Amino acid sequence: MNDSTDPRPPLSEWILDAYDVLCTHSLNSDDEEDVQSVPREQALEFLLGTDELALGPEDANYALARLLERGYFYEVDDELRVTTPEN
Repeated sequence: MNDSTDPRPPLSEWILDAYDVLCTHSLNSDDEEDVQSVPREQALEFLLGTDELALGPEDANYALARLLERGYFYEVDDELRVTTPEN
């Protein structure tokens, strides 16, 4: 996941794993083309319920906060949308 052409700051491997889980479970938004999104509450449920990660509630919230701060997601009305880096 660490791509030298990606303009977003790098994150810890476990947070990138959380990002991968969320991208796998995200949906295409109805109001915009090709925008993957997931409600914030559902994102937390995915992170806490997946067998791929062993996260507690604080870890899941921390991962979401870092992903938002670093531009991997942006939030609109309690919905997390995947940011697609420009090439």
